[in-house]
Order: sequence, then structure tokens, then C-alpha cells
Amino acid sequence: MPEPLFQSLDSAAIANFIRKARRFVCYAGPGIQQEPAQALAKLATQGDPPAITVCLDFDERVMRMGFGDISAVETLRQCPDISVRSRAGLRTGLIIVDDEGYIFTPTALYLEPDRRGPDAPNAMRMSRDQATDAMARLSPEGKAMAMARAKTPEERERIRDQVVEVQSSKIANDQFAEVAQRLKEAPPVAFDVARQVRIFEAYLQYVELRLTGVAVQRHKIAIPRHIQNLGSDQSIQFRLNTTFDLVERESAVSSKPIEDDLNQIRKNFTPSLGKDHGRVLLKAQKPLFEQRLAELRAKLEKFQEKIKSDLQRYLDASREEVVKYYVPRIIQSPPDAFSGRLLAGKPAEDDARKWLHLELQKVFPAADDLIEKMELILTYKDVTFETLNRKDFLPLIRAAFPTVNWDKPYSEFRAAGEKAGA
Repeated sequence: MPEPLFQSLDSAAIANFIRKARRFVCYAGPGIQQEPAQALAKLATQGDPPAITVCLDFDERVMRMGFGDISAVETLRQCPDISVRSRAGLRTGLIIVDDEGYIFTPTALYLEPDRRGPDAPNAMRMSRDQATDAMARLSPEGKAMAMARAKTPEERERIRDQVVEVQSSKIANDQFAEVAQRLKEAPPVAFDVARQVRIFEAYLQYVELRLTGVAVQRHKIAIPRHIQNLGSDQSIQFRLNTTFDLVERESAVSSKPIEDDLNQIRKNFTPSLGKDHGRVLLKAQKPLFEQRLAELRAKLEKFQEKIKSDLQRYLDASREEVVKYYVPRIIQSPPDAFSGRLLAGKPAEDDARKWLHLELQKVFPAADDLIEKMELILTYKDVTFETLNRKDFLPLIRAAFPTVNWDKPYSEFRAAGEKAGA
């Protein structure tokens, strides 16, 4: 029975394949893991070692994606008989041992574990001629190996005429040190943890949603201490207690309809998991959620335009109400801050009004200032490993989204954790 064309190659299988080498080993890929690197290093230290060449994309991004391990590259660089070269952007996997070779898809540990069963092929066997041509076009060292592999003078001449297509260079010491330092300063994520988190990242996202500056009916000003004098006028008493409501809560400039719409969006799309978790959104509903927010922003813009003139009128009326309240009290018992501005004699009502307007002008905002601060703020946050591992997470998610079957993602999450610990 002929050998299968399609194979399953993970790092362990590649390492076992390398250990069979007697004359040549050619490895190419974005990165290399410890198992095959150690197998190559062991070959290089034995008596009469095979010729070994390695071509990688030596870049910190490769390590952050989990295509390779920098300590594996260091293992290879410590072996003087192993040629280690780098080609930016290399993503094809190639492994050739003596007369057998495969092209394969390298595994990014950020996406999946580096363990493959026989029923998960990621490699295809090459013919002898294909493997020879691949080595010849990969690097100068590979071309030399291909020529040594040739069985006839004609084949050797054919290989000699091949052009090296992958322009690579040896990894310099300063290049290695620079990448190593960056990875030390900001280490790659733990890939097993990242894979677990990504399972639920596809389903959920935390959301913080709030309106700022909208509730003008809740804005207050502090009455300056030198004019505070609480009276018994019941029409103003409930609004006056060292601070003063700028507008009445049920006025026409109240933002309650906008806030009600926002609360309805929160209720419909972002149920709360409790104060320790916050609110979550199903990513499947994110387009509709953002459509509703766009509609709310349009309403907010109309609200701003609508109240622009009305709000200043309400603010002026509120200030006049405070002035009216305090004028007789100031005339009856002028504070020193007022008396000190009079030329002489008993203060007139017009004097009191003018002084109060000037004093209150310092603490009363303009309508434009309040409207400029109106904004809908949306913040997304992804789930974390720590959150997912809390015992109350799944029960809270089930309660928040009872129509969603959470068994599948949760079983995948647990399985990923078991593989990580294996």
C-alpha cells in the first residue's frame, strides 16, 4: 500500500521525523518550537552529523502568534553546524529529511494547541524532485544540500541553474538580542489561556454605556455663602438648600425621554450580571445594538437643538427666581459684601437686583456650556480568563440569556483548559 499523500504533522511528529535523518535536514517555517529544535540540535552534536539548514521569519510577531519559541531559536544558534536564516513574512512550512519531504501548515498556538491527531491532516508529501527543487530555491545552504543530493551529473547541473527564490539572511547577534529584549519587556500571552478566553470572546462582550451632560434637570449650583439666607417661601424652599436646581425636574428641557430610551436599550441588549461583573452584550446582536445607539444619538442631537434656546430661557428664569427671593432679604439686612459696594444710604431695590445678578452670574452656567457636554459614551471590554473561571459566571450568563445554549462553548472552554494542563 503506497504511503498516504496527506499527513498530520505537529511539533512532536516533526521532531520524530528529524531524528531519522542521516544526510540532510531542511526546515522552513515562520518559527520553530522546542521539540524539533532540540531534535536538530542533538543531530548536530552527534558524530558525522547530517547537513542542517533552517529558515524562519525571526520576528517578535511570530512568537506572539505562537508560531515559534525564541528559546528554540537560541537552541539552534548555539550549534555552529546549523545554518539559521531569516526571511520576513515566511509562512509556509517545509520539512525535508534525506529523500522524504513535506509541505505543511504551521500551527499558531494562539489559535490552537500544537497537538494533532492522525485524522487532522495539515501536510502533504512531496515527490523527490519537488523536495530537491524546494531546497535549491529556499537558500544557498539548501541549494548546496540539493546538489549533494543529486544522483546524476545532469541533475546536479539542473540544480546549479536553479535560482534561490527566498532571499534570506543569517540572524545577527544584535537582531536576536533586540527581539529577545522586546519579548522580555512584553512577554507573549499564555497561549492556552488565550485560547480559552477566545471561545467566549466570540459570544460575549462587556459594555459600559452612559450619557453625560444630558440631565440638565439634575444640575445644581451652589448659592454663594454671603447671600445664603433660607426663607419660608414653600414655592422655592424645596429647591433651595445651599444649592439650587437650575431647572425644574419636569420642565420641557428635561432629558428624561432620552434617558428612558437609553435605559430601554440597556434592558433589551445588555443585561447586568451584577455589580462584580457589569453588563454584557451578545456579539451576534452587536449590529442591531449599535443601530439602536445610532438612533439614540440622532435623538440626542435633535434634543440638543430643541432645548438650545429654551434652556437659556429656563436658566434666566431660574436666576431671576433666586434674585426675586433674595432682594427683600438683602434690603432688610444687607450683607457686607453688598454694603461695601454702596456709596451711602439705604440700598435701593435696583441696587440689590443688580448686585445679585452679578454675583449669580459667577455660578450660573450658560446654556451652550451645558449642551456642549452632552454625549453618549460607549465602551467595550472583552472577557478575561479570570472572569471566565469564576464559579458564578456560567450561572449568571445562563440567567441573563436563557434562550442561548451555553453548553457547547462552556464544554469547549473546559476542554481547552484540560489540553493546556496535559
